[in-house]
Amino acid sequence: MSPILRRILYTVLFEAFGIVIAGLGLAVLSGAAVFDTGIVAALSSLVAMTWNLIFNTLFEFWETRQTTKGRSFARRAAHALGFELGLTVLLAPLLAWWLDVTLLQAFLYDLTLVVFFVIYTFLFNLAFDKVFGLTASAK
Repeated sequence: MSPILRRILYTVLFEAFGIVIAGLGLAVLSGAAVFDTGIVAALSSLVAMTWNLIFNTLFEFWETRQTTKGRSFARRAAHALGFELGLTVLLAPLLAWWLDVTLLQAFLYDLTLVVFFVIYTFLFNLAFDKVFGLTASAK
């Protein structure tokens, strides 16, 4: 499979399964209708993908101006934390508004989603590589 096709397939499958699982999980946690949580999960996915593009562009702009080159553990940790904090700031109000809950409750739902997506990403990558094989860079 070509690298571009692999990336597209990965993204489509990752987001589709993530939206379904997150939507069902939010329904269980919040007691809201699956339809409502499914829509907010899809909107959250769109926000996350858009934020990823914006954040990585800004991060790389900042990174090019640093005297120390490379991506140390500290820089990678700062990148991950910055991304997740920014995403939380964006998603908590959306969750609060859409699910008609307090901002605190929405923040707790969002933290649950963060933990879920760390585990989901790890497991999804394992499964994806088992089914479609490793990329050339990993062989």
